[in-house]
Amino acid sequence: MRLEGKNAIITGGGRGIGKQTALTFAKEGARVTVADINEEDINDIVKEIKDSGGEALARTVDVTDRTSVNGLIDAAKDQFGRVDIVVNNAGITADAQLLKMEEDQWDRVIDVNLKGVFNVSQAAAKVMKEQEAGVILNASSVVGTYGNFGQTNYAATKWGVNGMTKTWAKELGRFNIRVNAVAPGFVYTPMTEKMPEKVLNMMKEKSVLKEMAGVEDIANAYLFLASKEARFITGEILAVDGGVVI
Repeated sequence: MRLEGKNAIITGGGRGIGKQTALTFAKEGARVTVADINEEDINDIVKEIKDSGGEALARTVDVTDRTSVNGLIDAAKDQFGRVDIVVNNAGITADAQLLKMEEDQWDRVIDVNLKGVFNVSQAAAKVMKEQEAGVILNASSVVGTYGNFGQTNYAATKWGVNGMTKTWAKELGRFNIRVNAVAPGFVYTPMTEKMPEKVLNMMKEKSVLKEMAGVEDIANAYLFLASKEARFITGEILAVDGGVVI
């Protein structure tokens, strides 16, 4: 198994990509701390992992709150002894065009998608430095490279995540900590599945493969970057988008 003996924390692990990443990592031998602001969702996932013979811990966390984040890192370390992998998957959207975007929409997205990634990564990196090993994986987006209509706030956070990823790779490499990001395109999630068929078809047409990614495609990208197979990869933004941005 590709992550046997590793201990991973996944934020935003209650649904969609985060949920699938937690399940994929557990299947590949990792002990997983599933973190989310929604307690019910993570309890269900942890039960599913344990029922399949894996080890997992549920932890309610608000990534925008330093005390909550520190509690997450401490709980994972206390339970499993180390923090080998962190996947910063927690994120939100609050879309509006520039001329219509409210200050609260801007602030909420920046707080979760940017400050939240900073909070979790800083706390985890302190542990990883002591261990002299670790992997930090950030959720970016193709929007963070090319922008998107009606997503000023979201695009700004993903540009920021890309910049932090490359900066941290430079800063933390001397401690044997790798930092990378995954930038999905259009992905089938519980949210997108509710969209009109016309919109889904438009998304598919933007891909040269004429389809959308499944959550397992993104989880598999995280799995690769977390594994020893990617031991010499750091500071990269891996697009998993079916050729949307070619």
